[in-house]
Amino acid sequence: MVTRVLRLFEKEFSGLHEAAYLLALFALLSQTLAFFRDRLFAGYFGAGETLDLYYAAFRIPDFIFVTASSIVSVSILIPFLIERLTVSREATRRFIDTVFSGFSIGIVAVGALAYAFAPALVRIFFPGFADGALSESVVELTRIMLLQPIFLGISNLFGSITQARRRFFVYALAPLLYNAGIIGGILFLYPVFGLRGLAFGVVAGALFHLLVQVPIVARAGLLPRFTRIFEPGVLKSVSLVSLPRTLALSANNLTLLLLISFSSIVGAGAISVFTLSWNLQSVPLTIIGASYALAAFPTLVRLFAEGDRAAFGGKVADSIRHIVFWSSPALALFIVLRAQIVRTVFGVGAFDWTDTRLTAASLALFAVSVVAQSVLLLFVRAFYAFGNTKVPLLVNVGASVVTLLSAALFLKIFSAYPPVAFFVESLLKVAHLEGTAVLMLPLAYSFGTILNAGVLWRLFERSFGSFPRSVYRSLYQSFAAAVIMGFASYIFLNVFDDVFALDTLPGIFFQGLLSGLLGIVLGVVVLVLLGNREVREVWETLHHRIWKAKIVGPDPAENQTI
Repeated sequence: MVTRVLRLFEKEFSGLHEAAYLLALFALLSQTLAFFRDRLFAGYFGAGETLDLYYAAFRIPDFIFVTASSIVSVSILIPFLIERLTVSREATRRFIDTVFSGFSIGIVAVGALAYAFAPALVRIFFPGFADGALSESVVELTRIMLLQPIFLGISNLFGSITQARRRFFVYALAPLLYNAGIIGGILFLYPVFGLRGLAFGVVAGALFHLLVQVPIVARAGLLPRFTRIFEPGVLKSVSLVSLPRTLALSANNLTLLLLISFSSIVGAGAISVFTLSWNLQSVPLTIIGASYALAAFPTLVRLFAEGDRAAFGGKVADSIRHIVFWSSPALALFIVLRAQIVRTVFGVGAFDWTDTRLTAASLALFAVSVVAQSVLLLFVRAFYAFGNTKVPLLVNVGASVVTLLSAALFLKIFSAYPPVAFFVESLLKVAHLEGTAVLMLPLAYSFGTILNAGVLWRLFERSFGSFPRSVYRSLYQSFAAAVIMGFASYIFLNVFDDVFALDTLPGIFFQGLLSGLLGIVLGVVVLVLLGNREVREVWETLHHRIWKAKIVGPDPAENQTI
């Protein structure tokens, strides 16, 4: 049975949409487990001090992983591996041994420095934890979790090998096991070790992520060995290729780290509200944006190498149309059904109605940029495909600066001008709640992200010409249908107010579910009446055997939830 499953994932795909849908399926499975993980966190701790400590401690190790692990990421190493596999197994082994040894020394050294300076790093990045006991707790958890970037980094290297060997099922299973380890930490280790048990769960999940790939790598005879004989040219080549991507990811994750740093100043529970809403809004990005960007990337590389600029631009245009088609409903429904979504996912145990309202408001502000986030991923991959890593780097860094400056400005305006605060609180239905200043942070993030996507869109058109009018027509149709969908869902919410008991979880769930489904149906009808092209293409794609697509697995460094 296992052999049959493995063979299934080695078969060829037939097109962009089939590959994207299959990637989305795996992303959905991973997100479902992540929902369960976050529900446990919310139920056990609520949006309060304890969960703030955990999420704060998670950030520094995760920043190290995303930054340092870029050198062993799938998108960087696979071309090198495939090139050497065509030469000889011995050349491949020398390459792997050199990268493994160099990375291991580097990541352990960085981890040791972070361990030694953890107290100073916590004081710098989380000034809100002024209390000595709270600061010490964050330092202790951070130090335990510093094992995570080591295990996940080595697992990234193994993932490149499993992908080059086309063992996609194991690669897709690894993120599920990572979340399973964190869930095990909540259920089994926390009752025994307290907060340290949560950190042990993260480390266990990272170890599972690594170990599940060991048998495949070992059977291929490519299990890395530590070597003192380096090939300087190899490390130099890999480092130079990965440097722009490393800097871009570092800028993005430093922005997230500093936004959470701002959250620590707002008050107890602010980090939790920000992080839980961030994880929710990441769902359409992971399922839609990342899937299409990854599915399109190999074809874009090939088309540019062949010199077919028209087909290259056309493939990007097709991907944009479908990204907007799928993510526009997420934008509308996340805003309209935000309370129902948050209450259904997190509404258990210690997560009270105040936590729900704040997290829902934060989700709505994040949702404003979900389309831009997904389009942004595609444009970054498109620039990478024709060898231009400088433009995405500079634009990302600039957008990160704008986001952070906006966050500081918005927080200052929110606290200095009560009418502004009253308007925002009334609009998002969080009036008279404490800690509403945290809402300025997702607002700043959405502002910076929309600016980032808009600049890259314009720069791409300057390189390849404007997209055809049919693309803009499809975009207008998708956004129009999303607006109608959101309006209809809002109307049905009011209709179902008198049908379901909204003081119960089933009542809130079915109110949101039915309102959303009816809104979607109306939106689809509108698209059909408009003769929307994407509806036809989706229908045709779903009649293909999408499981026969050739998977390009997701890169963990680009799809981290907290």
